[in-house]
Amino acid sequence: MKGKSRSPLVKGDTCFVCGQNNPDGMRLKFDIDETKRTAACRLTIPEKYRGWDDIAHGGIIATLLDEACVHAARTLGPLPVTAQLTVSYKKPVRLETEIALFGEVVQRNRRLVESRARLEIAGTIHAEATAKVVLLES
Repeated sequence: MKGKSRSPLVKGDTCFVCGQNNPDGMRLKFDIDETKRTAACRLTIPEKYRGWDDIAHGGIIATLLDEACVHAARTLGPLPVTAQLTVSYKKPVRLETEIALFGEVVQRNRRLVESRARLEIAGTIHAEATAKVVLLES
């Protein structure tokens, strides 16, 4: 959009994953450790996010991993956005099963943050991701 100015990004409370004011969202709450630059949360994936049989949809898994990477990057700046996400699916994720989701910062180079995330069930990794996250200026 040449010639048009963009309005600044503002973090609202309607994010699909973590927004508490999104009636259709997942409303997750992450525990953030700014010293370790990590984010963690526990959840179960409800029936409405079904893929095959009683398996969570892969897009939902990618979304959760992305969110964990971004929340870890939030320990370094207020407006992180994903530039690249690479997901590896290891095992199916059953619906209505307790999941542990972890994200951590691996490296920072100015405004570019490399982070990684994993989704575990009973201590076994079922999916993991790496991300390049850009810290926008507020």
